[in-house]
Amino acid sequence: MTEQIKDKTITGNLIEARGLKKWFPVQKTFVENLLTRRKQFVRAVDGVDLSIKRGEVFGLAGESGSGKTTTGRLLVRLIEPTAGKILFDGQDLTALKQHELRQLRQRMQVVFQDPYASLNPRMRIGDSIGHALSIHNLTGKQEKQERVIDIMEKVGLTPAATIYRKYPHQISGGQRQRIVLARALIMHPDLVIADEPIAMADVSVRVLLLQLMHRLKQEFNLTYVFITHDLATARYICDRIAIMYLGQIVEMGSLAEVYRRPHHPYTEALLAAVPVPDPRFRRTTAMPRGEIPNPIDPPGGCRFHPRCPIAEKICSQQQPPLVEVEAGHHVACHLRT
Repeated sequence: MTEQIKDKTITGNLIEARGLKKWFPVQKTFVENLLTRRKQFVRAVDGVDLSIKRGEVFGLAGESGSGKTTTGRLLVRLIEPTAGKILFDGQDLTALKQHELRQLRQRMQVVFQDPYASLNPRMRIGDSIGHALSIHNLTGKQEKQERVIDIMEKVGLTPAATIYRKYPHQISGGQRQRIVLARALIMHPDLVIADEPIAMADVSVRVLLLQLMHRLKQEFNLTYVFITHDLATARYICDRIAIMYLGQIVEMGSLAEVYRRPHHPYTEALLAAVPVPDPRFRRTTAMPRGEIPNPIDPPGGCRFHPRCPIAEKICSQQQPPLVEVEAGHHVACHLRT
């Protein structure tokens, strides 16, 4: 298995999304259904196009409610898309039947935001990490335990033999975060969706976890989709980044280019909000007014225009397309393209 990992190709696109949408129907009471027949939907993801290269760390950033987590779950078809296509290594995931998709699950893993909630409190740590091996019938009992101990040591869960027998409530938050990483990596996947993977960890542990993720990426030739609302964290680990707002991508490009020369006003606002460790620094860029609009009834035109400091009439009338303004740098803004 180790040799297979080393031989993975790291060129080309591993995963692509084309016109990806996810609309959740709004649940209504019996009386509301009698009064109106019009169906309403939460437009969590509303037309996302992206491609993720093998071996890179692709960031999805934005405010809460922008559709980052839903996009990540759609990419591995944990939830069914309303429309669009998802191509994984050339295969259309949306066209696969459940038994065909299950075979691909070994190559796609997810690290959820809350490690405590994603671990079974009645299952020992070792059993939780090795559960996927049992589901796919890949190893016997002895080999399973050896592989679990090995991956636990790789992620820094030591002494592995002792932690193996413990339950989630008996260990620290930082250790739980390492456990969900180990559980994702036990299958030696190609793609890992990391949804706010350090959000539940103490500040003192976050850098250690990021360093661990970076080291494991090199060792296993991983491709990460790193979901975060913290652009300071994204700067540390991502190669490319997409900024999402109200279910759509408003800017996408290499991390260095987006951070150095942001084009979209929303990206500028997010970057201006990143804390600077200097007591003499005073923020001069105004933050966007108001809050993110209701995804059930999003604004017409550019969805950011009600909060945008430079919005003009066209912004409320036409939705801007995602245009390539420089090589690999895409922006959806009428006034910046």
